[in-house]
Amino acid sequence: MPAATFSFHLECMKTPIGDMLVVADEQDRLRALGWADLKARLDRTLAVLYGDLQLRTRPVSAAIRDGLHAYLEGKLDAIDTIPVETGGTAFQRSVWQELRRIPVGTTMSYGDFAARIGRPKAVRAVGHANGSNPICVVVPCHRLIGADGSLTGYGGGLPRKRWLLDHEAAAQGRLI
Repeated sequence: MPAATFSFHLECMKTPIGDMLVVADEQDRLRALGWADLKARLDRTLAVLYGDLQLRTRPVSAAIRDGLHAYLEGKLDAIDTIPVETGGTAFQRSVWQELRRIPVGTTMSYGDFAARIGRPKAVRAVGHANGSNPICVVVPCHRLIGADGSLTGYGGGLPRKRWLLDHEAAAQGRLI
């Protein structure tokens, strides 16, 4: 039996930190989010998760687009209701699901996060799953930081990670 071919919609949105590539499925679920200047990385991620894939340049749902715009305008909880669907392993999906439970405007070390999910010795596995997250911003991998409080790794680049953390803190009226 041949493998399924996925067909997703791709829309490019302007943001304060670069053009964002938004990938959604026919059921209006967010499948991936990346950056236009790093499209090759997004393409590799999609290939790993979905194999044979057709991307069609077409607007995604208003709910996804409006939620992302609202978040970028300071309504930080607007991304909480965006439906997401990911491929990946069961462990990766559990990490990505738990990332959405980190309170907006806060950060957590990889070690603390591993303990939070009941896998305190799985810090490296958590780091790998976090780095493989296909839906940045909405699945807020930017909220994980080094044990010493340093910004570590972000697929979109550390300046974007810093911007997202500063944006969340400023929208809540505080500084990180």
